[in-house]
Amino acid sequence: MRAWRKAGCLGVLLLMCAAGCAVPVLGAMSAVRGGSLALGGEATADLGGGAPGIPERMLKAYRNAVPQINSAVKGCKGMRWPVLAGIARIESNHAAGRAVTGSGDIRPPILGPVLDGSGVGGNVTAFPDTDGGRWDQDGRFERAVGPFQFLPETFKAFGRDGNKDGTVDPHNADDAAVSAGVYLCGEGRDLGKRDQLRKALFAYNHSDAYVADVLGWIDQYTAAAQSGPGLAGVTGTVKTVLEAALEQQGVPYSWGGGNARGPSRGICCSLGGQNGATVVGFDCSGLTLYAFARAGVSLPRTAAAQAGVGERIPASAGFGALKPGDLVFYGYLPNDNSTIRHVGIYLGNGKMVNAPRPGAPVRVDPVTAMPDYAGGARLL
Repeated sequence: MRAWRKAGCLGVLLLMCAAGCAVPVLGAMSAVRGGSLALGGEATADLGGGAPGIPERMLKAYRNAVPQINSAVKGCKGMRWPVLAGIARIESNHAAGRAVTGSGDIRPPILGPVLDGSGVGGNVTAFPDTDGGRWDQDGRFERAVGPFQFLPETFKAFGRDGNKDGTVDPHNADDAAVSAGVYLCGEGRDLGKRDQLRKALFAYNHSDAYVADVLGWIDQYTAAAQSGPGLAGVTGTVKTVLEAALEQQGVPYSWGGGNARGPSRGICCSLGGQNGATVVGFDCSGLTLYAFARAGVSLPRTAAAQAGVGERIPASAGFGALKPGDLVFYGYLPNDNSTIRHVGIYLGNGKMVNAPRPGAPVRVDPVTAMPDYAGGARLL
C-alpha cells in the first residue's frame, strides 16, 4: 500500500532400495514501487500449469489464500491467484532473492526505504513510526514491509493469519497474501469485473501507472494459467481424479509423503538425501493414491504395486495408447513391474501431472520428461 507515492516413489525404496521418484493512512496500501527494492535476482521457477516465473512456495501462498479471502470477506467475488501474483510481482518480484521456508516465512525480511521525507524512492513526506520497529526495524519512521509491501499501520488493520500458526506477520508469505486479498476485497468487491478490479488496485496504490502495471501482470498470469492443461471433454470420475491432482500443483515433494486424505509428512530418506519426515507433501505414488481416492478408487501405496492394478497398457503401444486418467509408469525394465520407479497421471496432449522428485513440487510435465517409459494402467 503506497501511502506516500502518488527418486522415485517410496515403492522403489521399499522394494528395490533404488533412488527416489526421479532422480493512519489506510487509503493506499504499499509504500515502495516494485522493482525499486534491491532484492537481487529474478525468480525463474516454472511449475507448469500456468505459473511461469513464480517461485513454487510463493505460488502456493497465492493459491491457498483465495479460499481464505472469500471466507473472510463476505460478498467478495472474483478473487483468483493471478490478482495476488500481479501485485506481488510489482511489489517484490515474488520475494526474489529471499529464502521462503515451508511455513512461508521470508528471510531476510523485505523492507522498503525509510519514509523520512528525504526523497528516497520518491518519498517527500515523513511517516512517523507506528509499530515500534516490530515489523519495519525502525523506531522513528515507517518502512513498507513484506512481499506485498504493507505499511505497518495498514497491516495492523488488515493482517490475517494465513498459515494458521497463531501469529500474524507481514513477512510471512501466507499471512501477507491473505491480508492483501482482504484489503483488495474491501467490503465485498467483485474483482472479476474490470472496473472494480481497477478500483481495488488504485486503492492499493493511488497511481494509474501502478494499476496499469499490475493489470498487465494479472492478465499475463491469467493467460498462462488458462493455457495449461485443459479438461475439455473430460467428465465423471476421470475429471474428478485429474482436478484433484491438478489442485495440488505447487505442493512440495516429500519422500514417502501423501495419503488418501492429502499431503502428509514422509519418511527418511531418498537416495538423493531428502528426509521426507521434515516435509509435508507428496511423492509420486502418494499423489496418485490421493487423486484416485477422491474419486472413490483405492490404490496401493507404491508405484510398483500400482502398476499391477487395472488394465495394463504396454510400453510397446507407445504414448498414443494413453487416455486422460491413465497412470503413467517409468521403470528400468518395462515388462517388470518390480522395477517401476515413478508414476504420474496422464492429462492428455502428451502431458502428465506428477510429483517429480525432491526439490520439485507437484506440477505438469511432458510424458517424455523422464526416460524408461514403462507403459500405463487404465483404472477408469
